[in-house]
Amino acid sequence: MHVLEPLIELARGLWTTLQFMLEKPVTVQYPEQKKLVKPRFRGRHVLHRYENGLEKCIGCSLCAAACPADAIFVESSENTDEKRFSPGERYASTYQINMLRCIYCGFCEDACPTEAIVLGDQYELSFTERRQAIYPKEMLIEPVPLGGQPTPQKTEPGKFTRSVPQMKDPQD
Repeated sequence: MHVLEPLIELARGLWTTLQFMLEKPVTVQYPEQKKLVKPRFRGRHVLHRYENGLEKCIGCSLCAAACPADAIFVESSENTDEKRFSPGERYASTYQINMLRCIYCGFCEDACPTEAIVLGDQYELSFTERRQAIYPKEMLIEPVPLGGQPTPQKTEPGKFTRSVPQMKDPQD
């Protein structure tokens, strides 16, 4: 009986190989066809805006403090009614993420009180130089939505009294 065991195992292995050889291959014609990502996929960062075009980021630097890889740099400046970038009293004048350091943990997303930074679904990240891996605010921020105005905006005094809007329960 011990003589037949290696032959049986060899036959089982060959049978498995034959089954996979007869299946249709799963091939995605990248880059023409893009593979759909799962809902909880963590890709390239995106800075969101409100419907009126104001930036959600208030320059609080909580995302930079929460980042275990020290990949985020935020420098904030004061908002005025003549030049308003966000509803708060401050805005992120400089926002940079070093994508070579980022470990895509999502801590920045969790720490943000205004849900400004989100790890999106874009997975095409390539660099030929280290300098290209540092994404500035201009690369991260989403375009102005339809009906919104670009920043900076001129606003009436006293219009924005809260820097962090009323939050809803997270949707997944």
